[in-house]
Amino acid sequence: MSAPVVRYLTGITTTGTPHLGNYVGAIRPAVQASRRSGTENFYFLADYHALIKCDEPVRIQRSTLEIAACWLAAGLDPQQVFFYRQSDIPEIPELTWLLTCVTGKGVLNRAHAYKAQVDKNAAAGLDADAEVTMGLFMYPVLMAADILMFKAHRIPVGRDQIQHIEMARDMAQSFNHLYGEHLVLPEAQVDESVALLPGLDGRKMSKSYDNVIGLFAPREQVRKQIFAIVTDSRAPGEPKEVEGSALFQIYQAFASAEETRKLRQLYAAGISWADAKQMLFERIDGEIAPMRARYEHLVSHPQELEAVLQAGAAKARERATPLLRDLRQAVGLRNLATVAASAKKDKKASVPSFKQYREDGLFYFKFVDAQGRLLVQSTGFASPREAGQCVAAMKATRAVPMGQGQLAQGVAAQQVELALRELADTEN
Repeated sequence: MSAPVVRYLTGITTTGTPHLGNYVGAIRPAVQASRRSGTENFYFLADYHALIKCDEPVRIQRSTLEIAACWLAAGLDPQQVFFYRQSDIPEIPELTWLLTCVTGKGVLNRAHAYKAQVDKNAAAGLDADAEVTMGLFMYPVLMAADILMFKAHRIPVGRDQIQHIEMARDMAQSFNHLYGEHLVLPEAQVDESVALLPGLDGRKMSKSYDNVIGLFAPREQVRKQIFAIVTDSRAPGEPKEVEGSALFQIYQAFASAEETRKLRQLYAAGISWADAKQMLFERIDGEIAPMRARYEHLVSHPQELEAVLQAGAAKARERATPLLRDLRQAVGLRNLATVAASAKKDKKASVPSFKQYREDGLFYFKFVDAQGRLLVQSTGFASPREAGQCVAAMKATRAVPMGQGQLAQGVAAQQVELALRELADTEN
């Protein structure tokens, strides 16, 4: 039996133009990962998300064009992956609303971006919600819809994004608790080996520091930026340290182990900074130049990019449309002609059940009767496995294990036993 396919999903916000740090830290490893066997890979241009950060329409459009061209030029094959624009999938905002209806405001109050703005306002003596748009506040719900729409299993993210994946899990669990098992619970995948490229001044390469090297900037501009990398005052002939050298770290991100070893030796032998920078320029240009030609062609032929994105959207919607149809049915947004059949089906499906969920980092379950009335509320468990073991123990013993749950108010142990027997009869 073949192993099940694992689905990965990555979003790319369409603000700004990619630089070498983006290429080394995100684009290159993602393109390489897209070729793994046994996986399905989803890459989307998060243009709805961009609206939260940018209110310049021309910039949004230009950034979408440049970022799409960057990914394709870097080797992403739209025939082998799902590559689409978020705004071309109308099912995503509809799923966002369905998730909004099962997500507590308290959950969103804890989102890092919202809390950061509230803290900033407090420090400035402003109203807590000053400059807080509902786009900012609802950002985690839209992100959850992006993920859950395609039943993604793993989401490659940095540590600062783990909270959003946990919130997506919580939303999926809340929805599944109410309407049945429709949504897949995703997991964050943090790659500790991803390179963080230093910029021209030694700090992390970032547009906010204005210390970047453009990924597909004109060749001479890239050369000029590389020669602007800050170095120390050691003269040619003086040994130089590789530790703390931004120039060496950038070179290492592009070079083979053997090439890196040779540059290390040249540092020790006193290579001049000008020669070292020329080596770095040649090494980067050797990798980027072929891609730059493809990038420049795509940017100058936007109709080709648009065709790729439209084809990607059609491919993605082959997955999104059936799921959304099932979710609409699940929540009751149904064809009225089917109301009698639906009611009969729902009545038949009403049996006691366990509802598992996660809250504040702990795992819980509820046991409810056929009418949905709470019978047992569990204590919090450190892992879903422990919660599952308690559920299994209840099914086996027809009772609540000591210290792992409590009866709801007005519920007797005999009622729980009868409900557990009824559940066992349906499962046998």
